[in-house]
Amino acid sequence: MTQPALFPPGDDRRLSGDPLHLRRDQLQHWQAAVASHQQTARRGGSGCQGELFAAAQASLPCGIDPFLLLPQPLNFWRWPVASNEGAAHYFVIDAADHLPHPLLLYVGETGQAAQRWKGSHDCKAYLASYLQALQTVKLAAAVSVRFWCDAPLQRTARRAQEARLIHHWRPPFNRQTQGRWRTPFTALAD
Repeated sequence: MTQPALFPPGDDRRLSGDPLHLRRDQLQHWQAAVASHQQTARRGGSGCQGELFAAAQASLPCGIDPFLLLPQPLNFWRWPVASNEGAAHYFVIDAADHLPHPLLLYVGETGQAAQRWKGSHDCKAYLASYLQALQTVKLAAAVSVRFWCDAPLQRTARRAQEARLIHHWRPPFNRQTQGRWRTPFTALAD
């Protein structure tokens, strides 16, 4: 059985129009559900299959703890000198003080870390809607992007790692997991 969406699907024009009409308690409940799953995954109760040997598990992409990576502003690509280059996995995290735990909102991969967020990106639209909803109910956000620059250079291998990371963390803004969280911020952009 499929859980009904909070909002009917619409087009991108709705993102820049009227704000989402979510109550503060609805947003906090949604954030708490995502945080609860991700903290369970962080402690090892993830969707990733376990390994017999600890050394093998350490090499899995699911062993990456995005919450420990250095936070950078979302406009990092405007800096005069790139702080990240080449192949990477990146993680968009909200670490606002009111959250029970930081939220991993999005996992992505790129062959050009310094260039990835220039131009259009679905996650930017989701973030704009999310931030607007938070602002409407007077909840703070502390959104940053974090890079793990040891990703494989080969795109196929990098995407396979990304898929495992998404399966492990289940970030709500990735298309593969939007149905799980019934994310209103992405439903309006589809």
